[in-house]
Amino acid sequence: MGSRTASSDGDLLGIGEAASRTGVSERALRYWQQLGLITPTGTTPGGLRRYSEADTARVARLRELQELLGFGLEEIRAVFDNEDRLESLRAEYHAEQTDAARRRELIAEGLQVRAGLRSTVVARIEALQRFLDELDTERARLQRVLDEGVPGEAQPAGSNR
Repeated sequence: MGSRTASSDGDLLGIGEAASRTGVSERALRYWQQLGLITPTGTTPGGLRRYSEADTARVARLRELQELLGFGLEEIRAVFDNEDRLESLRAEYHAEQTDAARRRELIAEGLQVRAGLRSTVVARIEALQRFLDELDTERARLQRVLDEGVPGEAQPAGSNR
């Protein structure tokens, strides 16, 4: 990403506004930048960070991967690296000078990248399914204890337990 300045593009947001719009702290934005997960589109002549709509969309994507899929920052980095590669493949594919043979190669690579992303998601789903199965097993065990009577619980009159 370039280093446009706020004066050349008034729609860029300062870090406070970007944090507010994305529902994260300024500290989180700085940390994710330090890790290379996000890069502000520009800076002011004084070095203040400036964020575009694409930058805030990336932050939203990061939060989605954290909250929805439970991904850690390294997993998110891998997803972002793959998504960035897909975007560069897409750009090269649509470039006028790209011939049919190269487009075919780009599609094949795109399929490989998508397969890798899919494997990451499938692994997460399988882990979540194992956790869900454990919860269901424990829930069923507790329900049996409740249905059969809690040890030491007085039996109601007329009960055949």
